[in-house]
Amino acid sequence: MAVILALYLVLVFQRAIMLMATGEGIAIAMGVALLVLPFIAAWAIGRELLFGARTEKLVKLLDAEGGLPVEELPHRASGRPLRDAADAEFPRYKAEVEQAPESWRAWFRLGLAYDASGDRRRARAALRESIRLYRAEARAKA
Repeated sequence: MAVILALYLVLVFQRAIMLMATGEGIAIAMGVALLVLPFIAAWAIGRELLFGARTEKLVKLLDAEGGLPVEELPHRASGRPLRDAADAEFPRYKAEVEQAPESWRAWFRLGLAYDASGDRRRARAALRESIRLYRAEARAKA
């Protein structure tokens, strides 16, 4: 999808240049708007790809340490955990973060618990906090 969107952005950029070359006021304004939108889209795509790469790195680190939660929850046919079962496990991960708020590992597991409970917004926020803490820890070690 990112490649298709990149192609689309190139075509939009081309159209923007063509509109601005007409010399007409409205066409120039539309061309400028079309130039700004691809940069915003590229920034958003880059941010999401970076988020994915960083979370993948943390998953590998936790897995190597044996720190990933064991998947024992009952699942739907789609593979998603049953929400009630995930909600029952959630307090354990929340308590872990409350006990060690500077632990990227605790925040990462909390993010996974939010995701299993179906709360994507909080899951992403917890994972972003985990990434922030991991990076701060890595900088402190360097």
